[in-house]
Amino acid sequence: MKTQYIKISILLALMGTIFSGYLSATKFFSDSCAFNESCPYFLGQPACYYGFAMFLVMLVLTLISYFGKISAKKLAEWLFAVSLVGIIFSGYFVISENFAISTCLFGLLFYVIICLYSLKFKKTKN
Repeated sequence: MKTQYIKISILLALMGTIFSGYLSATKFFSDSCAFNESCPYFLGQPACYYGFAMFLVMLVLTLISYFGKISAKKLAEWLFAVSLVGIIFSGYFVISENFAISTCLFGLLFYVIICLYSLKFKKTKN
């Protein structure tokens, strides 16, 4: 169960990192948003940069756990915390966009899945 949790967490964090990395790279190199939508900003920077940072942190944590440097339980606690911050962050932008289909909404879904999966694992007896 622990190994499965870590592997699935790596996959989810990698998917989020690739998605937000694509958005961030598009914004950085072309100064436009990837899917021709409005680009929300936070503290003067595009929101996708912060999303990329959070997903990258989760990816690094999962890889550290995969190589045995932190336990799966500790990983679940960290992923729960970081994804909760991500939910609040992206949720703010989703609400401000009136729940429109957007990249912020997709980011929010990634964060919710990781958060719920980590919470479920934290509650197991492993």
